[in-house]
Amino acid sequence: MQFASFADFLAMGGYAFYVWLAFGVTLISLLGLLLVTRSRRRHLLTELRRKQARESRRMAARSLENTL
Repeated sequence: MQFASFADFLAMGGYAFYVWLAFGVTLISLLGLLLVTRSRRRHLLTELRRKQARESRRMAARSLENTL
């Protein structure tokens, strides 16, 4: 599909509202998904570090307990 001008391209043959609305909703959805994914990943990594630290403290305490 060819357009005579940039304004015609933006008008999308009279369907600009629907086309650009769909584009905007898709873009916002993808950005939201990206932000939620990054947030959950950060939270998961924090939890894993916390659990690993706890486990290493437990193992150290257990080995110290066995030496007494």
